[in-house]
This record gives sequence, C-alpha cells and structure tokens, in this order.
Amino acid sequence: MALTHSLGFPRIGRRRELKFALESFWAGDSGEAELQAVARGVRRYNWQAQQQLDLVPAGDFSLYDQVLDTAVRLGVLPQRFEADEPRLTRYFRQARGRAPGGEDVPALEMTKWFNTNYHYLVPELEADQGFCLDIHDQLAQIREAKALGHAVKPVLLGPVTFLYLAKQRQGQDGRLALLPALLAAYRQWLAALAAEGIDWVQLDEPILVQDLGADWQGAVEAAYGELSREPVRILLASYFGTLGNNLALATGLPVAGLHIDAVAGKAQLAVVDGAWPKDKVLSVGIVNGRNVWRTDLNAAIELLAPLAQRRGDNLWVAPSCSLLHSPVDLDQEDQLDDELKSWLAFAVQKVEEVRLIAKALNEGKGAIQEALAASDAAALARRQSGRIHNPAVAERLASITGEHSRRQRPFAERIKIQRQALRLPAYPTTTIGSFPQTPAIRGLRRDWRAGRLAEADYRTAIAREIEAVVREQEALGLDLLVHGEAERNDMVEYFGELLAGFAFTRFGWVQSYGSRCVKPPIIFGDVSRAQPLTVEWTAFAQGLTDKPVKGMLTGPVTILGWSFPRDDLDLPSIARQIALALRDEVADLEAAGIKVIQIDEPAFRELLPLKLADQGPYFDWAVEAFRLSAAGVADGTQIHTHMCYSEFNAIIDAIAALDADVITIETSRSANELLEVFRHYNYPNEIGPGVYDIHSPRIPSVDEMAALIERAQAYIPAERLWVNPDCGLKTRRWEEVRPALSNMVAAAKQLREGGCAR
Repeated sequence: MALTHSLGFPRIGRRRELKFALESFWAGDSGEAELQAVARGVRRYNWQAQQQLDLVPAGDFSLYDQVLDTAVRLGVLPQRFEADEPRLTRYFRQARGRAPGGEDVPALEMTKWFNTNYHYLVPELEADQGFCLDIHDQLAQIREAKALGHAVKPVLLGPVTFLYLAKQRQGQDGRLALLPALLAAYRQWLAALAAEGIDWVQLDEPILVQDLGADWQGAVEAAYGELSREPVRILLASYFGTLGNNLALATGLPVAGLHIDAVAGKAQLAVVDGAWPKDKVLSVGIVNGRNVWRTDLNAAIELLAPLAQRRGDNLWVAPSCSLLHSPVDLDQEDQLDDELKSWLAFAVQKVEEVRLIAKALNEGKGAIQEALAASDAAALARRQSGRIHNPAVAERLASITGEHSRRQRPFAERIKIQRQALRLPAYPTTTIGSFPQTPAIRGLRRDWRAGRLAEADYRTAIAREIEAVVREQEALGLDLLVHGEAERNDMVEYFGELLAGFAFTRFGWVQSYGSRCVKPPIIFGDVSRAQPLTVEWTAFAQGLTDKPVKGMLTGPVTILGWSFPRDDLDLPSIARQIALALRDEVADLEAAGIKVIQIDEPAFRELLPLKLADQGPYFDWAVEAFRLSAAGVADGTQIHTHMCYSEFNAIIDAIAALDADVITIETSRSANELLEVFRHYNYPNEIGPGVYDIHSPRIPSVDEMAALIERAQAYIPAERLWVNPDCGLKTRRWEEVRPALSNMVAAAKQLREGGCAR
C-alpha cells in the first residue's frame, strides 16, 4: 500500500489570519495570547485540511520564518540582541529589528530561499558558536496535533542545510568546523522527539539538489552517519531539482527514507528508484507544490505504477515540496470563470490529488474513476481552449533579431548624454519606486473595485495622492522623483491586470516573508499589450515638477518569476512575450517625455537554476528578455533596474550584460557585503547600493547611511554612486519614511561636501 504525506502546508491562514494577527501584535493592539490563539487556529485548520493523509507535518508552522525558528531552537543569537528579553520579543527583533517594547536594532539579513520568492532570515554564527537546544514550542505543536487525533511527522531543517545557509561575519569561513557541535544538538533534538513517541522525522536538506563540493558532501555523509543512530526513522527530503552529482551520496546514506522532487526533477525518478534500496521508503513528490495547475492524474499514476509494484509500502506519495509556495484553497475563489478554475489546484486540492493518486495505485484506477474523468476532461479542455494562443504574438516573436536587444551606443558614450540632460548632483538621491500604500489608498482602490466609488472620483483621488507624493519628495530634497504608485496594488499584479494572458484570484495569497503576502497572477495564455499601462500617471507626475520623474515598470523576468507561469510553454518564450509588451510601454513613456525609466528585476537571481550546467542557457534568455524590453530607447533615455535580497556576487557578469545605465541593489542588511564582488570586478555602469533597510521599521541615522556610502566608495568610483533605499517603500508608514529619507538626503549632502563631481 502506497502511503501519503505532505512536506508542509501554508501557514498564513485561509484568509491571511496570521498576517493580520502579527501586524496587530506588532502595533501593540493585541497581546501574545491573542496572537498565539490565531496561530493555534491556523494550525488546526491546516491539520484538518491534511487529515486524509497518512502522515501530516508538525513543526512546519512558523510565526515568521522556519530558518529563524531553527536558529532560535538551537540557541543561535547574535550579540547585538538581548538574551534576557522575552523569547517572542527577541524573536521578532531578529526578524524585523523591532518588537513591542525595547530599542530598535539591525535585523538579521534576509535573502531568497533557493529559487523561490520566499525570503528566509540568515543565521549569524560566531567562530566559537555553541548550541543550546530549546524545542518546547515544536513539542507543543506536536502534542497539539496528536491531541487532535493526527498521525504526525515532525519537520526539521536539516543540519547541513542550516550551516550552508548561515553566515559568519568575521574571519575565514569556518562553518563546517561547527558541525560536530551542531550534530550533538540535533541528536538531542531527535532523542526528544523519540521520547514523544515520534516514529518518522522529516529532515529537509534542499542543498542536495545543488552542486556540492567534496567538503559539503562529506558533511552530509558525516551528519547522517551520526543522526541515524537515534531511535527515530529519518525521511531525508530534497526538492527543487535533481540530486545530480549528489545521487550516490544521497542513496548511500543510512536513513530510512528519501524524498525526491519528481516535478522539477522528473528525469531522476527512474535513476533514484534503481539506486535506492527497495527495503527503504522512497517518497515521490509527484504533485507540483510550486504552481497552481491541476495534476494530470492519469499521467501521475502511470509514472508511479511500476514503483508501486516493486516497493509496496515503501512507496510514499507526496507534493514535490512544501505547499508553503501554493495558495491555500481554490474553493474560496468565487470570481474565477468555471473553465479556468477547472484547470487549477491549490494546497487543499493538491492534498486531495495526493490521496487520489495513492488510492489508484493501491486499489486500481476504478476506485477513482469519477476523479480521473474530471482530470482528463480538464486537461483536454485546456489543450483545446481558444483562450491560450494568439497568432499575432507568435508572429511578432518570430521577427525578433539581435538588433532588438542592443542599445545604439555603449554605456560610456550614453552616460555623457544622460548626465548632460538630467544635470543631477554627485551622489544623486532617489527611491526605488513605491511610497506607502496607506489605509486610505487601499480603501480607495477597494471601494472603486466594489463599485462604491465612481471612476471619475477614484481618478481624482489617485491624482491627489500622486501630487502629495511628488510634493513630499520635493520637500525632502530628493533629486530623481517617482510618482509613488498609488494606483498599483502590486508590482506584478498591476501589470498582469492590463496585459492579455493573465488571470487573477481573490484569495490566492502566498507568503513572501513574515506577514508579507503576495497574490501571484496566473499566466494561462499568450501575453500581449493592448494599450499603455503606466504612461498616463507617470506623465501626470512629471507635469507637476521640474525635477525628473522615473517611469516605473516591472521587468519581464520578474513578472514571469512572480507569477504562476503556464506549464505548456517554455519559460524563455513566455519571458520574450512579456518583454515585447514592455518594450512598447518603454517606447510610449519615452515619447511622453520621461527621461528615466526603471525596469525592476528583483527576481533575476531567483529564477537562476540551481545546477551550474543549467545556468548559462538561463542567462542567455533572461538577459535577452531584459534587453529586449529596454533597448528600443534613444541614448539620452536612462534605463535603471533594481535587484533586492538576492545573493548576486556569483552572477555579476550576467548583471553587467543587462547593460542597464544604473542598477540599485540591497546592501544595508548585509553591511555592504554584496559589494565585495566589485573589489575585483570592474562593473562598468552606475550603481546605487541601498543604504536604508525598508523591510525593518527601524530608522537609520545620517551618519550610519553616510558610512555605508563611504564604504561603497572603496569598491565603486564616487562619480558612479547613487544613494537610495534597498527596496520600495509601500509596506512602510509615512512616520518611518519621512525621517529615514530625510536622513538619506542629508547623508548624500554631507558626502557632496567632499567635492565629488559628476
């Protein structure tokens, strides 16, 4: 009998209950008791939604981030945080730099979880780091689930992945030297779980799908040689790709079970099945945990049937990875048309797909005949739908040549023309694009969409908000302004709503970090632009001021990466379709007199394949897509791009190949660590290393920001430096934004007194 389980479930709540409870707690409007009550309710719902599985995950829930949870449980606390604070206060101070009560402090660095849009908090380890285990919160969750009658499988971040994701701020990288002490803590952890009556424990080691060197492979081998001595059965979980050069390592480990991703790594299924002992559990992630398309049940059953025959009880059926990356429940969507809805599955429905696949393997297809018929009908309807393909888009794609992705002159010549036209001072100040999305702005948009506010009244109100933002920036003394994006709900959703080929949900929220949730559009068909997307409001803002105003666009790679893409067309083709639509928008902005256009690509690093062998082809099409969107302008039009919270030192060649005139990046949380690459790489264009961490409510001082800029001058010539925040300001409040930007402008002025000229 094939068994069923999941690797994790969304933790924000069906209607984002946890988000609102967190923000209420942070604001001081509710206490810990109220927050924990909401958390218990979310966990209860999650377990109930998965109760049809043989094993449900426990310990996958988090109030902010699972990597931070692991660090806290291991007693990893950087010195700048107070050890004697209440646990929850200390926890949120590490996550956000602020918690109810106490002083602000720089938060932990935040970056992307492998190749997803989820952000994790980076543990900071000392050279002599000790580990002191405290897992009472996870044990409480396990007891909670068992009391509700669930068969549970605790989920832990594996020790080697924890070390791999962590950083040491000082001296040489000595993380692997900490492994013996870390394993002692993990053995204590597993023993405590065994004492709770736990049989199976899931240990997540997603680094196994990356190209590991011999030292990290040796760490994996040593770790599981140690941990397998404890009286629990370990399910070692890999996901997001194939095991690749770690195949022999993974299949030789003395663990009781191995989970593989058969969606992102379908090609490895037969190889792993042949290499993994048949008397051990093989868990196959056959349902896509990262996209919203319905599983073809017949295809999945046919793929797994030979394994079920050979392995019997030792075959487990599961989603490919944690369902953290999926919306919660499709049944909530009451505004999707029936045809499109029939093509989709969210987390609740994916759990049901897992159950159905296992039932068919165990009892024959006849046991799920009705579900199979519905699955086949949906797949056929989607293939034959007239909504998917647009011959005009295919014809335009076929006409693309290399000339379409090249600027007229090289950067060294363009920048002289641009500086003459813009006449900006040294250390020019700007923001990344968005300003606070206040309750009033969100209320306007909500009332307009609901029909409670007339179109003309809505437009008048948005115009007022844009003018207010322009005046705020003028008063602050910023050099290059933005219109503030009051009309935009999201940097991807807004564009998708105005482009053909996109669909939208009401409740398809996915956690990005902490309480921050995004609602990715669904790309179901060919993408095209019927009319301008941003020109009207950008031109309106430019008409209010003599200072230059940036046009703000989201780039093709990011629109693709932060949507749920169709799975019937390759990613390069989708990216090119989006790029052509944006190319038309860039041309219209330029024609409207906009001299600076920013095309944001924060997902550029995120979509990077995890295997080195796959990265070259990715860069080829990703760089081409960006340049295709940007290269149609005159030399005097300045193209900016923005990237945030992504480790990009290893891909600097590709970033330079984008040929953006100015790039703005995140550096404040990492203390300019990301700038190290420029010590050895002569980046040719201009750059704005972010000096203000917008993901924390903390307000940095003038001297702090000036020091970051001065530090950047060790890597980048002063005449090519810009001054800006790390990211957009939409999630912050004006009470935080005004003083922070005022300090930022003052820091730039302080540096100008040193005599730098452009």
